[in-house]
Amino acid sequence: MKGTHLGEFEELVLLSTAVLDGNAYTVTIVNEIEQKSGRALTLSTIHTVLVRLEKKGYLLSYMGGATAERGGRRRRLYKITADGYKCLSEARELRSKMWEVMPKLSFDFRTYQLV
Repeated sequence: MKGTHLGEFEELVLLSTAVLDGNAYTVTIVNEIEQKSGRALTLSTIHTVLVRLEKKGYLLSYMGGATAERGGRRRRLYKITADGYKCLSEARELRSKMWEVMPKLSFDFRTYQLV
């Protein structure tokens, strides 16, 4: 796979798309990430990442049905692909391996001396 590494924000968008399974469009993805992370986001920020993830082959987009709430306009929905799921799984596995070997760290700064 070309460009298989995900940035942290790409990973959040991809995870949110998977979580929203069938109801993932720009607004719902923004809401999901804002609720879970406490970050304030813009639609354009999410849209840029969605386009990038689709180019990488991790998402598919398609036009949903028209809705009265949108004045009869259709919305673009996103769905995770098998490659996208594989990439998320690999990212999770890598993080788990790193956390497994993480030593207990002490942050008692009284033991450090400044020179």
